[in-house]
Amino acid sequence: MIEEDKLLHLQAKLQYVFNDISLLKMALTHKSYAYEQGTTTGNDYNERIEFLGDAILEHIISEKLYLHTPILKEGDMTKKRAAIVCEASLSSALRRINGQDYIYLGKCEKTTNGKLKDAIIADAFEAILGAIYLDAGYEIASQICLRLLDREIKTVLSGGMLNIDYKTKLQEKLQKHGNVKIEYIPVKEEGPEHDKTFTVELYFNDQKIGDGVGKSKKQAEQHAAECALENLRKH
Repeated sequence: MIEEDKLLHLQAKLQYVFNDISLLKMALTHKSYAYEQGTTTGNDYNERIEFLGDAILEHIISEKLYLHTPILKEGDMTKKRAAIVCEASLSSALRRINGQDYIYLGKCEKTTNGKLKDAIIADAFEAILGAIYLDAGYEIASQICLRLLDREIKTVLSGGMLNIDYKTKLQEKLQKHGNVKIEYIPVKEEGPEHDKTFTVELYFNDQKIGDGVGKSKKQAEQHAAECALENLRKH
């Protein structure tokens, strides 16, 4: 597929036509591709526009949660926002429109079992959002973002959990550092036997990196891993 057709196809899937198509090309360009092409300025790949998109994404989801009925408390909004904007959620949303097939990736960037890394796809999601914001403004960016993440948002707002194995994703991420010690420690059980709520703390090499709450120990551990992944993404 030639480049022009490639970008046209993705625009159709996004249901948005860019005024400045170069913004979409930049949003889809990974640093490894730019380096292989011999171009290394900040506007040749998507890290800067992804930074912008990340901020826009947080604003859009924060606004959605703020306006949600019934009214959510601050702590609940923070947890639900973290679930919606996490790496696994964003990559899943972009995969639904096969967005990963349009990313310009260098040969040096390895895939996992032939599958593009979720981190790269999630970064592309944020970069595309940043590109739409620059091209058309906040309202259009918000509309497209909420449509792409509709499934994740509905699941989280209904009190459900996204079907993502956060524990495995966290373990894979941390094991890049070599031998690691990951512990999920139960710290609290509340409520009657038929309706208990469990709280766990998550430690990485004896350092606390997250905590989680759930209606089962397994759910609480998944939530703790999800929060830890979000903390690692931000820092």
